[in-house]
Amino acid sequence: MPSLPPVQPLPTPPSTEVSAEEKKRIAAEQAAIERKRKGRKSTILTGPLGIEEEAEIQKKTLLGS
Repeated sequence: MPSLPPVQPLPTPPSTEVSAEEKKRIAAEQAAIERKRKGRKSTILTGPLGIEEEAEIQKKTLLGS
């Protein structure tokens, strides 16, 4: 049986530091996401239990009768 190759040392991990430019870009992306989320929130008229307002129950009448 052939001998095993020598064990290679582990590669150095990438740095976890984020540059100031990268931080600005990330903050701008997060702000855009929050704006979009707020914009959609006002269009949702129902809650988890359905429509929460009372229904307007009135019979329509014909004018002139």
